Order: sequence, then structure tokens, then C-alpha cells
Amino acid sequence: MSNEPVAPTLELAQRLIFAAFEILKENGGEMRGRDVIREAGARVELNDWAKARFEKSGYVRWQSVLHFYTIDCVKAGFLVKKRGVWHLTPEGEALIPLGGAGILKKATAAYRKWRAENPKPETVDPNEVDGVDETSEQVMAMEQIQQFAAEGLEQHIRAKNPYEFQDLAAALLRGMGYYTPFVAPKGKDGGIDIAAYRDPLGTDSPRIKVQVKHRESSATVQEIRQLMGILRKDGDVGIFISSGGFTADAKMGARDSLVHVELIDLPRFLELWQDFFPKLDDEDKARLPLMPVYFLATGE
Repeated sequence: MSNEPVAPTLELAQRLIFAAFEILKENGGEMRGRDVIREAGARVELNDWAKARFEKSGYVRWQSVLHFYTIDCVKAGFLVKKRGVWHLTPEGEALIPLGGAGILKKATAAYRKWRAENPKPETVDPNEVDGVDETSEQVMAMEQIQQFAAEGLEQHIRAKNPYEFQDLAAALLRGMGYYTPFVAPKGKDGGIDIAAYRDPLGTDSPRIKVQVKHRESSATVQEIRQLMGILRKDGDVGIFISSGGFTADAKMGARDSLVHVELIDLPRFLELWQDFFPKLDDEDKARLPLMPVYFLATGE
């Protein structure tokens, strides 16, 4: 074991990355990036140096360090960032027993290999504070834009009533190429909120039965099992859309089910809405209109 001193920035990065990986694992492997950062900051002991702001950018040092070193983890395939949500990959989860130093050692080696294959005119030393500030400034700006957009969309959806959210779900399925001959009216629906088919008559599989819940609380395993109970015919597939997410038991119940039940929480719903938005008709687009914003990619 080496007794060489560890640079303060690298030592801070090791503790922050380890905390971030643990937080993601504890939350099912995925979480909004802003929430991971907030919880990492609460879990890791931070001194005044770590809490200080860079004069040039105004960003807090520990947040910049965390953003900077996630670049290595993303390039190594240990972490995936998509539209403001961070996902811990199985490869990343397997490294948690190594601790922060072990994770970053693996990530840095993978990043250097990637950088060698994708050379850049200018390089920065990740142990230099100014380098961290300069590089992470672009990464943080991009992620903050993504997070701001995601938060705005979530707030807009949460302000809708359950039937408006149900109509959004049906619109998404139409954008994905399905027919929706049944969207439940107000009142008793027999456990099905939406029926979706590949053809107008429902003769081709899959024939999808959709349950939609629009509320703050998470959908439970009992609710998932109720949907499973009405998937009786060959070719029946269940989709459960919950703006409040799902309990851990609900996720496990869906994974272990003999019938296919797909769980869609609000972040994934928004991801699918953005992916299929161009394929919606004008009436459905107006239910949750989007405007693309383009900015310079960092190449990181």
C-alpha cells in the first residue's frame, strides 16, 4: 500500500464519489442528480476549504469536484447521466466495496484510456483546483440546465389533475405507435385506465392494460399485484404509471412477476415524452408542449 500523501482535491473527490455511489445504490440505482449532490453534501464532512466558492465561476468547490470526477465514472461505464437523472450501473455498484479510492482508481484508468483514443488539444490535471473549476464549470452548467428543465416539467405535471395526467399517458402511448380505444372516464374503471393496441382492433399482441396513479405517494406492491391479476390472456402486458414513483417492494414484485408489468415513474415518463414528442399529433403535443434548446457540447 502506498504511503504517498493524497492531494486534498483527490481526497475530497474519493469521499464524495463513494457517498454518491452508496446513495444511488440505496435508492434503487437511480436518482435525480440534484438529489444525489444534496445528499452527498450532507453525508460527507466538509471543511471551510471544501465549502468555499471559486472566484472565477462562483461554484462551490466540493460540488465542482464531484461533478468533475463523475466525468471519469461516466467514461468508465460506472455511471450514466441522462436528462438530470444519475444511474449507477452494475459495474459501478460492484466497485463500492473498494471504497472511494478504489472506485476512482478504476475510473481514472478507464478515462485515460478513453482520452488516449479521443485526444484533446488542451488537458487539465484533475488534482489541480483550477483545472477542476474550469472543466466542471461547463459540466455543471449543462446539468443545471437539464435539471431546471426537468423540474419545470415535473411541476407542470404535478399541477394537473389525475384525469389530465391519464390523458397525457394515453397521448404518450399514441406517440409510441399504439391505438388507445379505451381511456377510462371519471368513475369506476375496473382496474384499467387505458387499453392500448398495436392495431385498431387489438388482434395483434401486445395488448396493453394500463393503470395510472397521479399522486405524491408511491405505488405499492399490492397495487402492482392488482394489475397483474387482470392480465389473463396471452399477449396481455401491463404498464403501471405512477407520478409518485414505486416502493421497493413494488419494484421487486414487478421484476419477479411471471407476467410482464412495466413500471414508469415520473422521470421516466418525462424521458419517454421527450423521446416521442416529435411523433405526437398537434393536439397531443399541446397537452405538454416542449421547446428544444441547443448549446455547445463539451465533449466530456
